[in-house]
Amino acid sequence: RIKTAKLTMQIEQQLADIQNVVDDVLKLAVSKGATQAEASMSKVQGIAVSSRMQEVENVEFTNDGGLGISVYVGKRKGSASTADLSKAALTLAVEKAVDIARYTSEDPCTGLADADLIATEFPDLDLYHPEELDTEKAIKTTIEAEKAAMDYDSRITNSDGASYNANLGMRVYGNTHGINAGYPSSRYSLSCMVIGAQDDDMQRDYAYTVSRKSSLLQSAASVGIDAAKATVDRLGARKINTANVPVLLHRDIASSLFGHYVGAISGGSLYRRSSFLLDSLGKQVFPEWLNIEERPLIKGGLASSSFDNEGVACADMTIVDAGQLATYLYTTYSSRKLNTRSNGHAGGIHNWLVGDTGHSDADLLKEMGTGLFVTELMGQGVNGVTGDYSRGAAGYWVENGIIQYPVHEVTIAGNLKDMFKGIVAIGAEKDVRGSVQTGSVLIDQMKIAGS
Repeated sequence: RIKTAKLTMQIEQQLADIQNVVDDVLKLAVSKGATQAEASMSKVQGIAVSSRMQEVENVEFTNDGGLGISVYVGKRKGSASTADLSKAALTLAVEKAVDIARYTSEDPCTGLADADLIATEFPDLDLYHPEELDTEKAIKTTIEAEKAAMDYDSRITNSDGASYNANLGMRVYGNTHGINAGYPSSRYSLSCMVIGAQDDDMQRDYAYTVSRKSSLLQSAASVGIDAAKATVDRLGARKINTANVPVLLHRDIASSLFGHYVGAISGGSLYRRSSFLLDSLGKQVFPEWLNIEERPLIKGGLASSSFDNEGVACADMTIVDAGQLATYLYTTYSSRKLNTRSNGHAGGIHNWLVGDTGHSDADLLKEMGTGLFVTELMGQGVNGVTGDYSRGAAGYWVENGIIQYPVHEVTIAGNLKDMFKGIVAIGAEKDVRGSVQTGSVLIDQMKIAGS
């Protein structure tokens, strides 16, 4: 407890010091001729340990920091960054940014976010749970995960390694509208990947856990066992014939489906007219029962923040309302290109909560009947302009709601518009380890390219 209190005091002092630097840099920018300016500064301390076959492979310490500044001279923008935080280096960065701004072309959409959108309240979102960066503990954790995996089944013959990461950091953002705010955060994670062999077949799979608080991570042994179990379950994988069948995306990978939706409704894609969801506001995109809510102020959330990367206040939003596209996602620049206003999405999304139909994963298999249960996706065959979707996949063949055997070397294909509207059900068992929290997703039909 004494060590934790000391770490907290240190971070609070560092946060105050960074805010002072940001304030000085903004004042300097104005004195050098900038009409507006914004600066962001981060500092991260961390440890990363990896092991392979229960032997330490790598130990890496991180102690990084840097400042980025953007200045505006009228409607001209210049930017510079520096990892050297000495007064001379900061002064040079500001001067270079102002020089660049004087020679760039004018852009009517450039500039700071509108002053009335800037955050003024900064609640404690419980994002910081410091712990001493203990090398011995990290090494013990990775080796324990690997040992549990190797001991699980004799068919686990090799390890692709285990990895433990701990990061304690802070971020401060300030601009000449008056905001100068920041917060500390922590993030801990553990992963393990192993290889299994049976006859001539070899497979690999992994498991991981992540949290703001290290005490909330899964135990090392359970991560190792989960990785081993997933690997063993894939042994004996077969190819299947080409068919059109229902597809169930496991919750661990289902968030990627909504990741494509994020890209399609982002302002940058819209003003470039490179989205398959152009001119779709208020239109039916998903089934009527589906809602998606954004909750940026969830305490301890992995994607929580009270303001975005431009200082715009984040607020609860309905992203999908009764299946309809309720809002696009705007940054300051994209909103001006589209003649609207930013809604706090510079830097990404904040805790999307995807609705569900109350099904367990076992219920979803029964609902699917016969089809493909996908647990891994490979490749990046997604066209954001047309919505065409084609990715390598592996998983399990299901008949009458019961898993029959593992499947590999297949491709699933469709169009995201059809896939979104064809969602039959979403499971209530959620994966909460990222910015999109969703259960497994059952899609009525997709093309499976196999033998």
